[in-house]
Amino acid sequence: MPTCKTCGSERVVTDAWACWNPSYGLWELETSFDHAYCQQCEDETKLVWKRVEQPPNKRVQELNDAFRMRGVGGGSLMVTSGIGEQGQDFVVKAIEAVRTFSDFTADSDPYGEHDFGSVEIDGQKIFWKIDTYDLEMQAMSPNPGNPAVTHRVLTIMLASEY
Repeated sequence: MPTCKTCGSERVVTDAWACWNPSYGLWELETSFDHAYCQQCEDETKLVWKRVEQPPNKRVQELNDAFRMRGVGGGSLMVTSGIGEQGQDFVVKAIEAVRTFSDFTADSDPYGEHDFGSVEIDGQKIFWKIDTYDLEMQAMSPNPGNPAVTHRVLTIMLASEY
């Protein structure tokens, strides 16, 4: 996170160029420049980058959890053929295990997005993951924190299919 070198405030701005992307209907940051201004100091400043305790992608985490746990938001649920071949009861158990999963660790969730997990069902290791695409499913989402431009895909698979 950029902060003011003088006072440590996060209320900083910088000059930048943005380019309108008509395909997505939003501005995309093209480049930023060295000049920075602190709104707290009300003066020019240099930026100091600091690691934050809470990830800036908290919104992505919330949207991923809402989709995974409650099916809220635009998206698709996919189960692989390996999961399907285990039978309907197994599929139901797998979906329920993914919905109730909460064992996120720094190793399995390094970016804090709650987009991957591993569970065991009937002695079989299951992986699940969430990928974020644009609404046409042609490319990755331009902003996974914005549900208006994101289609989530939750895939549940046997670990052996990964």
